[in-house]
Amino acid sequence: MASQFLLLACLAMTASIALASDPSSLQDFCVADPSSSVPVNGHVCKDPKLVVADDFFFSGLHRAGNTSNAAGSKVTPANVAQIPGLNTFGISLVRIDYAPWGINAPHTHPRATEILTVLEGSLQVGFVTSNPENRLITKVLQKGDVFVFPVGLVHFQHNVGNVNAVAIAALSSQNPGAITIANAVFGSKPAISADVLAKAFQVDKDTIYDFQSKF
Repeated sequence: MASQFLLLACLAMTASIALASDPSSLQDFCVADPSSSVPVNGHVCKDPKLVVADDFFFSGLHRAGNTSNAAGSKVTPANVAQIPGLNTFGISLVRIDYAPWGINAPHTHPRATEILTVLEGSLQVGFVTSNPENRLITKVLQKGDVFVFPVGLVHFQHNVGNVNAVAIAALSSQNPGAITIANAVFGSKPAISADVLAKAFQVDKDTIYDFQSKF
């Protein structure tokens, strides 16, 4: 009986690990069909006979993004929305451009681990561990350096130079998602109650209203 229980426990653990990332493809490819109205977790497959090279192609990461915004950064994605052939493959890419002293504000990717490579400039990067430690792990990266952001943890990048910076990052999901902390907390629709946020941040409600007005 004990051995049977141990076997079932091992099978359950194996299954949970297997389900902890994007589903694996059971065929050569499953090009996303954006015209389908069938609701599935991911995208319905396009008829393989109609698949063409452009379903696996994207052009644009050689172009600098427009960083003329409050954050001073621009993320250019190459995920399943741009490359239908990524469907079921569990991988995507982004280019991030930073103006001098620009930031990619604290955010999380709920479905992906990220590995970032600096192509130009110097970036301070970091992530914060989960409660209760909330430990900041941070480092300044130079051209050619690589850094990993674990799935789901709040992380950021900050250009600490007087020139533009560029990075490329790969993510372990075809659709990693992004939750920018300030936007989610102060810019939700409808708004989170000022009473809740005032107590959470230990400030008065007028301060919360001021923050909310910016988002």
